[in-house]
Amino acid sequence: MPNPIYLDHNATTPVATEVAAAMCDALRNLYGNPSSGYFLGQAAAMAIADARQAVADLIGGNPEELIFTGCATEANNLALLGLARASADKRHLIISAVEHPAVMAPARYLESQGWGLTVVPVDEYGRVSADAVADAVTPDTTLVSIMLANNEVGTLQPVAEISRLLKGRNVLLHTDAAQAVGKLPVNVEDLGVDLLTVAGHKFQASKGIGALYVREGTPIRNILFGAGHERGLRPGTENVPAIIGLGVAAQLASQRLVLRDDRLCRHRDQLHERLRSAIPGLALNGHPEHRLPNTLNISFPGVTGKALLAAASETVLASVGSACHSDEEGPSGVLGAMGLRARRANGAVRLSTGWETTAEDIELAAHGLIQAWSQLTTN
Repeated sequence: MPNPIYLDHNATTPVATEVAAAMCDALRNLYGNPSSGYFLGQAAAMAIADARQAVADLIGGNPEELIFTGCATEANNLALLGLARASADKRHLIISAVEHPAVMAPARYLESQGWGLTVVPVDEYGRVSADAVADAVTPDTTLVSIMLANNEVGTLQPVAEISRLLKGRNVLLHTDAAQAVGKLPVNVEDLGVDLLTVAGHKFQASKGIGALYVREGTPIRNILFGAGHERGLRPGTENVPAIIGLGVAAQLASQRLVLRDDRLCRHRDQLHERLRSAIPGLALNGHPEHRLPNTLNISFPGVTGKALLAAASETVLASVGSACHSDEEGPSGVLGAMGLRARRANGAVRLSTGWETTAEDIELAAHGLIQAWSQLTTN
């Protein structure tokens, strides 16, 4: 049997060949501590600086405003809890109903510590209203945290519009851009955000590396304690190979975005059309236009998503939703927040393409999914 087609790039991506090569070279040759004064340490420090510049270029920020973290979850926790530590008087936070657990959980923690928390609902496409977010602001609001792209249905949030409505109201804006960076153009100035989260393994860097953009002048304090690494906000000796790999992945992503390579969108739509033409009643979940170019969340009629993927497992590797919820029973919280009925939510499958996905892969995957659905609905 050939290897199954991997269509779960929103969960994680294969490490790019160029990234792996750069990381291996760093493991062998850049083993000095970046804080050391001799040449081995300084060589590592220079490589980190180059990577910081590459990631900053990808998101349109300054390298001095970029903090390397161990993952996007850590970056989100630093954003919310770090701002909370720096906020003496204002103690109110606003998030959306479809945030990743890496934002939802620290927000709920702050609520347990006496903070006010407003969770703004989403529409049937999983999108918040910018006006509703702005209307939720009170004189006590410190931060609004709205994801840029949803990890399950791919819906894009109106972050730039929210920023415009918050202007002059002395409220900070954070966006979890883990799913968006590397897949579509992301620019902190265009978005108007004060903080932005990056996840390396979502765009062909390794796991174990992320970053938080913190606009100069943003009041934030560390949540980990130690030495003064990363402007004192993330203590601990830097993970030099992973940081270098993130820099290379950022360069690769920048090149693709400059070329306006539309293969992600093209393959997503090819897959959708093949499935829609063969399966009556197939339903798209998420916004039909304002969504990630690689993400197709669809509900298969008459079956559960888990049963379908199990039946198609020799052909397709995908998921019913976020990898962070893969062991949970019942429909996704994101789909529930969108108001989907139980039967449709239970039939949902998330299919996410990658830069290495081919048109032939799409045809094979579509055939496998159609065959699995037919078998399940005729038995």
